[in-house]
Amino acid sequence: MRTPFKRQLSILLAADSFKGAASSAEIEDYLEVGILRAFPDARIRKVPIADGGEGTLDAFIAQGGGRRETIYVENPFGKRIAARFGVLSDDSAVIEMAEAAGIGFSDRSCEAALRASTYGVGQLLHAVLEQGIRRVYIGLGGSATTDGGAGLAEALGIQLLDSHGKTVSRGLQGLREVVSVDKSLLDQRLQESEIIALSDVDTPLTGTCGAVYVFGPQKGLLDARLCEFDAWMQRYANVVFADTGYDASLVAGAGAAGGLGFGLLSFCGATITSGVEALLDRVHFNELLRETDLVITGEGRMDNQTAHGKAPVGIARRAALQGVPTYAVVGSCTEDLSEVHRAGIQRVFASAPSDLSLEECMRRTSEDVAAAAERAVRFFIQDQQSFK
Repeated sequence: MRTPFKRQLSILLAADSFKGAASSAEIEDYLEVGILRAFPDARIRKVPIADGGEGTLDAFIAQGGGRRETIYVENPFGKRIAARFGVLSDDSAVIEMAEAAGIGFSDRSCEAALRASTYGVGQLLHAVLEQGIRRVYIGLGGSATTDGGAGLAEALGIQLLDSHGKTVSRGLQGLREVVSVDKSLLDQRLQESEIIALSDVDTPLTGTCGAVYVFGPQKGLLDARLCEFDAWMQRYANVVFADTGYDASLVAGAGAAGGLGFGLLSFCGATITSGVEALLDRVHFNELLRETDLVITGEGRMDNQTAHGKAPVGIARRAALQGVPTYAVVGSCTEDLSEVHRAGIQRVFASAPSDLSLEECMRRTSEDVAAAAERAVRFFIQDQQSFK
């Protein structure tokens, strides 16, 4: 194909996973196949991406190397399971909270949502500290829990006590009983550690924009009782504030993963940052853009919520600052993508045929993503020629 470029066409791939279908790295391999069909001489560079949810562990390891380790922890309901964490080549570590407390462990009933605990996430963090690692990334996404990080705190030595001085039950249901916090057995290694929580949401802990109201119903909490459940969470936050002197409940992201962000802030001295921004910084993404003609990003399902903290828009905004256009190849999308376009994604190409079942679309992911990437590059060349 003849192009308006005086040098080799350079394309940077930075796509999120298509959840349930393919990882970020796999999607970028499929994109590469389609690009090379349209322009065989294209220079292609790949940056595996995640936003703090599913795929975060794999993206960190794919970017900079490292190894996966598996230990046994408790799932949200106390059952012993195998869960992974990553030890990275720079002697930091990465944890996906969903490995131990993901929504896949739950039947999404109200009973399950009230009982679900982040205790296993705390066990993962403890295992990392045992290895002498003191810089830890924790991805907050895909949770079954709404316990405000209370389970994690328990696994790290904190006791949340009721009016009789007894440890409260795990899960959101226990937060209504909390009257005091005993930190005397808290793992002291946290004081010399840097804990970075990765989130794609800026939700506070409580209120109508908080963890219970926004994400509780999709985990099984009954709409009719959300006000009651939120009051339990607020009670817990007040007790923690009284003990620590630090009110983390209004920090952006405190409500992520059912309030796990709050627990990490309050008990571990964590910071919360965008998952995609952390990954982009680690690979010096801005430098990669300097000799890039086009960025292709993507995710499984795109709608206007993508404009609020999701990976594709974070990528597009960085690219726009350097005058590099961004296209997206997605599994499917809504008709209205006005906010996505305003955020910097110029064109969106849906790969999945609309007349097929979800199962069939997932089976065809590799070929459909490649075909959409081929269309995207041909459109890009036409767009550039039209400006000449």
